[in-house]
Amino acid sequence: MIPFKLSARLTGCTKVTTGNGLSHSDSGSTWGITQPLIVSQNQCHDIVPPTMPENFATTKEQMLDSVMQVGDSQNISDSSEKEANSPMEKLPDLSVSRVWGVPFSLVDMPQCVDFLDRWISRKKPGFVVTANLHYVMLHHQQAGIAEVTRQATMILADGMPIVWRSRFSSTPLPSRVTGADLIYKLAELAAQKSYRLFLFGAAEGVAAAADEKLVEKYPGLQIAGCYSPPFHQLSETETSEMLQSIKDTQPDIILVALGQPKGEFWVLNHYLRLQTPLTIQVGASFDFVAGRVRRAPVFFQRTGLEWLYRALSEPKRLVPRYAKNMRFMFRMVIQDLTSFWQ
Repeated sequence: MIPFKLSARLTGCTKVTTGNGLSHSDSGSTWGITQPLIVSQNQCHDIVPPTMPENFATTKEQMLDSVMQVGDSQNISDSSEKEANSPMEKLPDLSVSRVWGVPFSLVDMPQCVDFLDRWISRKKPGFVVTANLHYVMLHHQQAGIAEVTRQATMILADGMPIVWRSRFSSTPLPSRVTGADLIYKLAELAAQKSYRLFLFGAAEGVAAAADEKLVEKYPGLQIAGCYSPPFHQLSETETSEMLQSIKDTQPDIILVALGQPKGEFWVLNHYLRLQTPLTIQVGASFDFVAGRVRRAPVFFQRTGLEWLYRALSEPKRLVPRYAKNMRFMFRMVIQDLTSFWQ
């Protein structure tokens, strides 16, 4: 069990303490957690692709039924009644541009932020995917990612190859909308509208550092809490306690900073149970905000070479990944050309 409590404050990360102590074995070490501010053991191995059909809900309705079975039925019922009795914010129509099978929302950054603001005000749970070329590849190759794509409220083009490809269609994307930029826009919006942010993920101390940077940059920003999950796979009881603790902080936006596809699976598996208006996977954005990792200069960002800068910065980890991405992209381009000439 993880008998911790998350006590919310207006600025800074939530203080996380244990009730009767938590023991965790990692590479032979056992320790108890009583740290203030944030509990972090790097990445969470509790985040796994859903296994169908035993423990994976294939529709929102089935996922809602699953949530209700674990004790949230009254909360969901109350929430639904409130929605029915309150005026619903009218959302602008969202057109999409399909690039290699993935429907990307036809929005630039201001349109994206406006839509998300309206969505949050509805108090209805949803999630957003910031999808780069690697995500598109996983959509074709990784079991479960197609379901992430299907249920997402919005899919943003976080990669210039996607934008370039869309320009050869009848629905060109207006621009790239990156998670690394969106995190600042959402923090600014949250400070203006008194939305509460929760920072989930990243390595030890990174979320806390990102919290401090954002609060400093946007006075009045309310950070509901931050939490970095442990390495080991959590039990159902531990997962339930973790989710309930996050939910108790009453966030309006949950920013998830986990790797692909761990982050996307975590969001898909839990967004309905959390009942937070907006959950969004932002990848390495906490590291950028905290200053732990330097983002590529603007020249690399605008010319579509940000991947090259990152590959040179972390060659051992990223070169193999980007090589796979490039092979996938070339296959897609060849398919496009073949279809064009037929």
